[in-house]
Amino acid sequence: MSTRLAKGGRLIDRSTPLEFSFNGKRLRGYAGDTLASALLGAGQMLMGRSFKYHRPRGVVASGAEEPNALMTLGKSASLEPNQRATTTELFAGLEARSQNHWPSLEFDVGAINSKLSRYLPAGFYYKTFIHPRPLWKHLFEPVIRKSAGLGPAPTERDADRYEHLYWHTDILIIGGGVAGLQAALNAAATGAQVTLIEQNAHWGGRAPVDGGTLAGETPEAWVAKALETLRQAPNVTLRNRCMGAGVYDHGYVLAYERITDHAPDPEAPRHRLWRIRARQIITATGAIERPLSFAGNDLPGVMLASAVRDYAVNQGVSPGDRTVIVTNNDDAYRTALTLLDAGLSVPAVLDARETATGPLPEAVRARGVAIHCGTGIAATLGKARVTGVTTCLQAGEGAALDTIPCDCVAMSGGWSPVVHLWSHCGGKLTWDTERLCFKPDPAKAPTGADGLPFVLPAGAASGISHLAAVLTDATEAGALAARRVGAEDMSSARPHPVPEVSAPKEQAIAPVWLMPQGASIEKRGKMWLDYQNDVKVSDVQLAAREGFESVEHTKRYTTLGMATDQGKLSNINGLAVLAGALDAEIPQVGTTTFRPPYTPLSMGAIAGEARAELFQPLRRTPMHAWHDANGAEWEPVGQWRRPYCYLQPSETTQDAVAREVLATRNGVGLLDASTLGKLLVRGPDAGVFLDRLYTNMMSSLKPGRCRYGLMCNDNGFLMDDGVVARLDDQSFLCHTTTGGADHIHQHMEEWLQTEWWGLRVHVVNLTEQFAQIAVVGPQARQVLTALGGMDVSAETLPFMSWADGTLAGHPVRVYRISFSGELSYEIAVPADQGRTLWDKILDIGAPMGMTPYGTEALHVLRAEKGFIIIGDETDGTVIPQDLGLDWAISKKKDDFLGKRAQSRSHMADPNRWKLVGLETLDASVLPDGAYVLGEGDNANGQRVTIGRITSTYRSPTLKRGIAMGLVLHGPDRMGEIVEVGLLGQRQVKARIVDPVFYDKAGEKQNV
Repeated sequence: MSTRLAKGGRLIDRSTPLEFSFNGKRLRGYAGDTLASALLGAGQMLMGRSFKYHRPRGVVASGAEEPNALMTLGKSASLEPNQRATTTELFAGLEARSQNHWPSLEFDVGAINSKLSRYLPAGFYYKTFIHPRPLWKHLFEPVIRKSAGLGPAPTERDADRYEHLYWHTDILIIGGGVAGLQAALNAAATGAQVTLIEQNAHWGGRAPVDGGTLAGETPEAWVAKALETLRQAPNVTLRNRCMGAGVYDHGYVLAYERITDHAPDPEAPRHRLWRIRARQIITATGAIERPLSFAGNDLPGVMLASAVRDYAVNQGVSPGDRTVIVTNNDDAYRTALTLLDAGLSVPAVLDARETATGPLPEAVRARGVAIHCGTGIAATLGKARVTGVTTCLQAGEGAALDTIPCDCVAMSGGWSPVVHLWSHCGGKLTWDTERLCFKPDPAKAPTGADGLPFVLPAGAASGISHLAAVLTDATEAGALAARRVGAEDMSSARPHPVPEVSAPKEQAIAPVWLMPQGASIEKRGKMWLDYQNDVKVSDVQLAAREGFESVEHTKRYTTLGMATDQGKLSNINGLAVLAGALDAEIPQVGTTTFRPPYTPLSMGAIAGEARAELFQPLRRTPMHAWHDANGAEWEPVGQWRRPYCYLQPSETTQDAVAREVLATRNGVGLLDASTLGKLLVRGPDAGVFLDRLYTNMMSSLKPGRCRYGLMCNDNGFLMDDGVVARLDDQSFLCHTTTGGADHIHQHMEEWLQTEWWGLRVHVVNLTEQFAQIAVVGPQARQVLTALGGMDVSAETLPFMSWADGTLAGHPVRVYRISFSGELSYEIAVPADQGRTLWDKILDIGAPMGMTPYGTEALHVLRAEKGFIIIGDETDGTVIPQDLGLDWAISKKKDDFLGKRAQSRSHMADPNRWKLVGLETLDASVLPDGAYVLGEGDNANGQRVTIGRITSTYRSPTLKRGIAMGLVLHGPDRMGEIVEVGLLGQRQVKARIVDPVFYDKAGEKQNV
């Protein structure tokens, strides 16, 4: 069984024991332990169950690639499922529970699935749950939902705090092993700003475990000196426990820092998400050891050889007393030497190669260990953990040669460079036939907007294995990155030469994708590729036989590489098996797509501080406090809160809206319009840019004039509308809907940055820089004249024009535009002066009966005039022609966004529903969203629908209900009576009328 060694453990402090619990059982570890090493040290080899077959699983790795040892940590508000025991640092009081079993880890009813495995091959669910159809809802779906997932989802609010950090650097180096440190030393010597991050708590990577010497001293000593040098450099930033999660365009990198996971502190953030901009990125991310595919390679006690070595050296833990080593390369012999030095037994090394004569195998032979060349494992023995192995010839079909009792198997199938970050942003890979791995292709590196490479691999991440070559490559990478950022001044600091290295040379690896190479179907059905998702060699071969030749299709059919480790251990072996089944070379099969993040991020880190009140920050206009103090009934509009109406004592909402509408129609009303989007578009090509975005011409607009415009997406559907004002030859101010300001800004930026990057234009969102006040009604001009400071007469400021000036001593821009059909002025003033001007307007307008009105009165006023509102008359499927807005579509322009889409047959279909007005015969108000009914029933036995209500109100002006709707052939059916469906199978009759209910000629606004 696994146990704690009496000595050793370079990372643990035996003077600081730590109590923790696993499945309710109290255990003890030491400071410096991971949860996995502490469990192994306490004799706990069984740590979980696999997802599909519920097979017993123990730890197989020692890092982020671990697929088996997933735990639920904490409880209540601190509960977090699916955490790797291998990367969870031990702390006092840690509570861990294993997952995916019932009623207990040791006795799991779900293990019956393993007995039924021949009936549950890859893709069985695609074939099983189709018929009979009624069983899906009542049997299959409930069972699948109950079985889905591994750990339990939290049910309480997260008690921890998270944050985001924005960081700019010349050179970002990801990986704090000896390669990353050497690259940082040389890059920093040039004076460049260097940031070095390492995902683990300790620096140096594998070098301190694997041995050798650097510059005549131990790797541990060399690492300590390198860190001291870097810490003293003012241009270097170091962060451990910080994982490079993803590399994106323009040198953008996400990094995930675990701040207090190892030492919980309620006063400090738990995780921090770094948003980094780097001019050059070096990926010194090392390599991951691959498992071997032999029957029973998933039993607890079967581990990667490097992991066995890590636990022995770093935490002084032995996974077993007798360890059989099986390998196809020299690196595994380091594990044999480590175990022998710890006083443990290595009964045999099974080397699949025909010969093993390098310095490492010879050193193991010299210690009296039997090395069986050309030999592999036919099968493992044991149920809950490995108790022995039967050996066989690698070139054979699995006939047993011998049985070797053991309680641990250390396997090594070679090493795969960690190429994920290199690949995230388009870096291509090439197959290394000598080292049997995919590695970065330097000729096809990720490139920036200038077409130049911005990512460099270094060390083992480049596909290099020998320590001397690793350091040489890292030195060159650091220097090259410095040259690329222009930091070539070496006068202030000396470059750091490659240290002299003492490390044994290694014999070539042998390609071993199946063990033995001629294994029977029975044995292939017990060879595991993806440990967590229970994908076997036979599953991949079945997928190939069923026609899934693409590696991406095979991945989805079998779920290979789709577990929480994202195929870090399984992908290369799976690709090789697929290539063999297709009789193709591995490079022909290719790889699956590497997507960020490299390992899972906590949801809290992604959200940062955007939670509770900060999740969607409440946006307030400068007049918000006045509204609140004067009876405003609030309505959420996007992130804003706008007054729905202003309630007076003993007044209902309906009464308040009616009062506000009539006061505005007959006298003067006041509206806070500050929330409307205000996007400044400026540059020599601003007119060209807007012509491409809007359906009508904007480049012909004269300075001082305004124009109503429609904006469609590239599918031709109407997405926003608003008034555009031309400020000067190169500047336009585009008004958008309240909820659309940020979206339209993003829309503009997307097209500028991804499609029309040659246009000399920039966009600035000025929405919150200005307060905007609408003075509306027949007496609006009298109010502005009384304020004094500028001429707002019809001759000086005609309809659809604007002018800068002064009102009541405030600098303003006045727009003569109307969304109510009345004489109207919208006054823009710097936001910090908005409340003052609002108060002055109220004082001046009081003798005239000025009445502030809210959004509902605004909607009634616009509906009476037949004006549309985005989100009411539109739903993402409506085009301008549906709304009778053909007049706003330019016939002069060759193109605009959505023009080609609107020429498609469906868009030009004469049977599309069109905008009309509707009046109920009994003057009642129709319900919003109600359907206009046609004759007969459809194929589903439902009443045929020929339209729907988009907006509906009671009009105080007309003293009746009015509505707008989209109706089949609507404009051709004026005066026709239709039925509108209500809840409860009731209908009401309505007449189709013109959508403009009030002042169709526009006389009231053109005064």
